[in-house]
Amino acid sequence: MSNFSVPRRSLILGGAALALAPAAAFATTSPDIGKPAPLFTAVDSNGKTWSLADLKGKVVVLETTNHDCPYVRKHYNSKNMQTQQREAAAKGVVWLTTASNATGEQGAVTPAQANELTKSRDAAPAAVLIDPQSKIARAYGATVTPHMYIIDAKGVLVYKGGIDSIPSSSVSDVPKATQYVRVALDEVLAGKPVTVASTQAYGCTMKYPRTST
Repeated sequence: MSNFSVPRRSLILGGAALALAPAAAFATTSPDIGKPAPLFTAVDSNGKTWSLADLKGKVVVLETTNHDCPYVRKHYNSKNMQTQQREAAAKGVVWLTTASNATGEQGAVTPAQANELTKSRDAAPAAVLIDPQSKIARAYGATVTPHMYIIDAKGVLVYKGGIDSIPSSSVSDVPKATQYVRVALDEVLAGKPVTVASTQAYGCTMKYPRTST
């Protein structure tokens, strides 16, 4: 069995509990590994429309983000996220960062704010998709930020879960962790099956739009 997971847990930061368990009340069922990835169309921070269907033939990485989340900051402050974005781009991979938290919630950004964050963090995704209605996040069953997905050139979902193996917000843990996304991408690009195709994502709970009662 190739799937691997780390134990679910809650991490306490600044007196606030950040739940790591899937937000089942808000996210749809996560798509299955080995099945076609859910199609989506979204506009990026520069007004360009991106469609997953148009990217067939390319390997695609999806990264949910929330710039105020300590777990997201861990990977940007350490330059781990930017380094992997640039490595992926150099290999022809399309890396899409999705700002999928609902308008008015923590982590939600305008296109201008997204561009400023990309510049200030020296980030290098192919695009930042603005998804205030959480359509992409719902389609993929995203529960936290960062939640990572890899789609192969045939449009098949081949990885979902955490960026790495140590569920903490500490920058010092990055060099010690197994970098799941990097390893999986190398396997996909080499034409090999992904050894560890599903892991437990960790981070700050996705902020989905509130439903009316």
